[in-house]
Amino acid sequence: MGGLVYYSSASGNTLRLIDRLGLPATRLPREADAPLPQVTSPFVLICPTYADGYGRGAVPKQVIRFLNDPAPRALLRGVIASGNRNFGDKFALAGRIIADKCGVPLLYRFELAGTEEETARIRDGLARFWAQQEDKTCLTQA
Repeated sequence: MGGLVYYSSASGNTLRLIDRLGLPATRLPREADAPLPQVTSPFVLICPTYADGYGRGAVPKQVIRFLNDPAPRALLRGVIASGNRNFGDKFALAGRIIADKCGVPLLYRFELAGTEEETARIRDGLARFWAQQEDKTCLTQA
């Protein structure tokens, strides 16, 4: 199975989901000037959404900085995004933006820290996703 990279703000919602998933994950720092982690294998990004009523500022600046580096961006395989359903069509907007800009699938959207059911669905979905990625790799190497 591939890895997870995530960003979690002071609210800790994304971190709570990551803890419940129980999968290895690399955290992007909250501090804007902190060194970014070195990622060397394919990963799925889990990212919260922060936007005003018009969708501006949806993707956290640290995530933008991380994905602006071609090396980790080349390893990005999918996005899972969180948000607040109170924002209507802006719900989990960061995931749609990242998926579109990076040409990867938006795998799942969840609200705030996610429910136990969503956590199980994400864990199972990631296992299926990485198995499909492995199948693609085997086919291209044959």
